[in-house]
Amino acid sequence: MDTDKKQLKAELRSQMRARLEKISPAVRAVESIDFGERLKTQIPSAHTILFFAPMLDELDVWPVLELALALGTNCALPFFDEEKKHYVARQLMNLKTDIVVGKFGLREPASTCAEIPLDKFDLILVPGMAFDLSGNRLGRGFGFYDRLLERAAGIKCGVAYDFQLLAKIPSEPHDAKVNFILTPDRCLKAAR
Repeated sequence: MDTDKKQLKAELRSQMRARLEKISPAVRAVESIDFGERLKTQIPSAHTILFFAPMLDELDVWPVLELALALGTNCALPFFDEEKKHYVARQLMNLKTDIVVGKFGLREPASTCAEIPLDKFDLILVPGMAFDLSGNRLGRGFGFYDRLLERAAGIKCGVAYDFQLLAKIPSEPHDAKVNFILTPDRCLKAAR
């Protein structure tokens, strides 16, 4: 059964990757603006937010991160801890001086940035290849976010294009779930 789910997940990742590759930079920019406007309404109620550094095929959350920092919100990004072989959260104070290129080529906080315990977050923005109506998340297949999310407190909010929200995706016991899915057009509470 697990082999079947792994195969289904691999096929779904491939389908999503193909759809994501077709998104033009102009469409990504417009969708990211729409998403950002929707997300901005959530910022005032969150005191500590874990953002993510978007890849080129993901919605761009960076402008909202800049705004949240300007408003005095405690903001962090995942940082890959080489010793522990998993992600921790490190606080950002200044995007010009605190950001480095991390282990996997993604923007991360510098190792000098203070670590924020994962149980201190009000809101965690979660990237994914796909999400379903029950809050299941299909990641990129490495399990890093599943391990981060299992240790994290706060509202976990999946970030996706509308086509990445599916009725059902295959899930396994180790897969972390999200509470909400936020797209450029809607915010859905996951059915439990």
